[in-house]
Amino acid sequence: MTLNRVAYELESKIKVDKVTLKGPGVLILTGPSSCGKGEVASALSKVMSIPPESHLSMGEILRKTFQRAKNEQSYAKLLSDNYKISSSSNIFDCIDSTDELSKKVLNYIPEMQAYFKRQDMDKFTSQLDWLEFCTMNGLLVPNRWTQDFIAAHIEHSPEFKTHPFILDGYPRTVKAAQHLIGFLRRFNIPVIKVLHLSISKQEMLSRATKRGRADDDETSLLSRYQFYIENVHPSVDYLKTELGSDAIALIDAHQPVYKQIGDEKIFDLEKSILNVVASSLRNLGVSRMTVKDLLDQLTGSHKC
Repeated sequence: MTLNRVAYELESKIKVDKVTLKGPGVLILTGPSSCGKGEVASALSKVMSIPPESHLSMGEILRKTFQRAKNEQSYAKLLSDNYKISSSSNIFDCIDSTDELSKKVLNYIPEMQAYFKRQDMDKFTSQLDWLEFCTMNGLLVPNRWTQDFIAAHIEHSPEFKTHPFILDGYPRTVKAAQHLIGFLRRFNIPVIKVLHLSISKQEMLSRATKRGRADDDETSLLSRYQFYIENVHPSVDYLKTELGSDAIALIDAHQPVYKQIGDEKIFDLEKSILNVVASSLRNLGVSRMTVKDLLDQLTGSHKC
């Protein structure tokens, strides 16, 4: 029996149950709209034993911010003292106030009074009221807040300083990337890898059309892709300059798999996502055989 044959038989008998990232550290996923960041981040969390609460997306952070500020006095104090955001600060007269923001808030007064069941919100709407209303209704919050909420969330959670976590869909601008790197360095949290998921404009349009969200009209989608080209892409270039090219991995997020059903070829979304997850794991230094074992367990089969 040859040495290669012995090695193959030994390898085939060894199955890897899980892999883990050495902490502390953050794994950043970025890319254009509809590239599958959330799905890939969720799958990576499972195969690398990262708890769901350590998979941070901007939407989840915004939801947790106003909920924690209501329920945790220490978190509300942190927001107020360190980041100048509180339930006692009037959105019409605070550090974030502008004529444009005031006009935007006033446009939503009837809806906000119905949502909060309060009157006179045209006179006093707190920063946290506006945050909650924006988050629950898909509106943008002031740019400063996105940076500060991520920083506050990490600062107030000791596990993020000792264990790995995933940051999904952030940063999205060079300014946000600069703020993030400065904050991470202040708390000695290294960047493990930046996974830049890439799809074409046409593929983004195709995917968004299939998911059928109300805000996925062609004009909005093209605007989002242009935002990616003009802002997200330069933020990745900035991270490459700061962290070195080895810290950035460009991942092809369009790796389609089709299954044959009768005479028809049907797109297999789950296996297509797993292909992207496999590429991500290999870029994190996981061997091909180990990747196969991990994905077999993720799907509950040995056919992937």
